[in-house]
Amino acid sequence: MSPIVGPANLNNWRGLIRERTAKVLDGLPRNETFNWVDLVSIELTTYMLATLFDFPLEDRRLLPHWCDMVTANKLTNPDAPEPEVRMAELRKMLQYFSRLWNERINAPPRTDLVSMLAHGPATRNMGPAEFMGNLALLIVGGNDTTRNSMTGGLLALHHHPREMAKLRANPALIDSLVPEIIRWQTPVAYMRRTALSDAVLGGKQIKKGDKVAMWYLSGNRDETAIPDPNQFIVDRERPRQHLSFGFGIHRCVGNRLAELQLKILWEELLRRFEAIEVVGEPKRVRSSFVRGFSHLPVRIPA
Repeated sequence: MSPIVGPANLNNWRGLIRERTAKVLDGLPRNETFNWVDLVSIELTTYMLATLFDFPLEDRRLLPHWCDMVTANKLTNPDAPEPEVRMAELRKMLQYFSRLWNERINAPPRTDLVSMLAHGPATRNMGPAEFMGNLALLIVGGNDTTRNSMTGGLLALHHHPREMAKLRANPALIDSLVPEIIRWQTPVAYMRRTALSDAVLGGKQIKKGDKVAMWYLSGNRDETAIPDPNQFIVDRERPRQHLSFGFGIHRCVGNRLAELQLKILWEELLRRFEAIEVVGEPKRVRSSFVRGFSHLPVRIPA
């Protein structure tokens, strides 16, 4: 696990996350409808992702833009940009990060992700295509996942008012709320792998070289492993029993940081607002890969 997001270092992040969360929430409009995705979810995750990269904060909105380019797919979303437009934007991403790389590789090693890639023995000799691929993984992993859990959690509690009542009566339930949101939302629906050998799984033959899609969303609704999996339960007995972070050597290295961001967000929300009203239908991202939102209209009463 990278030292920048290791458990021992989480305390170093708490103050910064809380300070930024408070600033964003205190700046939200009252008694008027606004887009929760843009003003809260994207804003908070973009701040954090820029910090992890030591990316210029004034340009931080480029990060979700490039994230959208990485996951854009004309086959599932007719509104996605044409392939040549998408690749032109990703080349701009590579050019921007290559400049940061050149700055970091000619300076002493630091703890931001670009510096760690530039100085790491396994990554410092990457070619442009491999560097772009790693950037894509880091940007999507650090943006889409937490961002859509921040929106999905609010929407889940809107649709389950009894669970919201439990939470307001006992804010300590935030500790089990956070993994339940991540299970319920499952912001990355699946991941594809290539079988390295012949195998039989669940009575199905898988041959070496087969492409296998692991549906995290299906696993997170598996009634043989999770009691009442189709219910959103803030005081679930074993809330961490989910697959949203992957498993084994492919488990998300930023899982604890993501949980910390969500935990602090809900602590600050409950402290500030007696109600957050969802006042319209969400607009979902058109993707088979990312389970996310582009718009959620909400209103905070004064």
